[in-house]
Amino acid sequence: MMNDNSMEIIDRHAQEGSRLREFFFREQAQAIGQAALRMALCLASGGKILLCGNGGSAADAQHLAAEFVNRFLIDRPAQAAIALNANTSNLTAIGNDLAFNRIFSRQVEALGRKGDILLGISTSGNSANVLAAMQTALQKEMFTIGLTGQGGGDMRSFCRMLLAVPSDKTPLIQEIHITVGHLLCQLADYYLFENAELLEPYLQKNIESKDCDDHAYF
Repeated sequence: MMNDNSMEIIDRHAQEGSRLREFFFREQAQAIGQAALRMALCLASGGKILLCGNGGSAADAQHLAAEFVNRFLIDRPAQAAIALNANTSNLTAIGNDLAFNRIFSRQVEALGRKGDILLGISTSGNSANVLAAMQTALQKEMFTIGLTGQGGGDMRSFCRMLLAVPSDKTPLIQEIHITVGHLLCQLADYYLFENAELLEPYLQKNIESKDCDDHAYF
């Protein structure tokens, strides 16, 4: 009779995931809050959030864009967010005519504006098309946020803010990434619609400086 180790596999995955989750959110809580505040300020100023990733990270990007555009936990106005991996005509045209590693950066060229945010998701931190998009975003004076795994990979060089899960196990990294995404949605809504007075000093400073880069906000 064959041994069934399924319960052991479940327990091991759950225990490892719980430890990683507890450690990450304890260490990165402040950074997550700052990233959400940045998103709220961008949206309050008429900007938009662009998101991109590959595979499971593409699904996360599309999922989070929908949370911003439709709603998360509260009823509120639609917020501007676009998942760059969701338009298959764009992806196949750019991949066919130019190169696969330009499928996101070409869209950033078209859609990105100074003061917008690009959220790039890559468990390895080395996805060439995500890195190219982030480099283009920096050239357009956008603010770049990276969700990645242990070490951050090459993405570290292109992020104004990096949220790196300290693991090299893709499933565990992805489980934390979507939780981070949910928190960013919830906290952005909190700043925009439940505690908007927290944004006022930053928005006033931005108006006075007439500057949309990070020094206008922090």
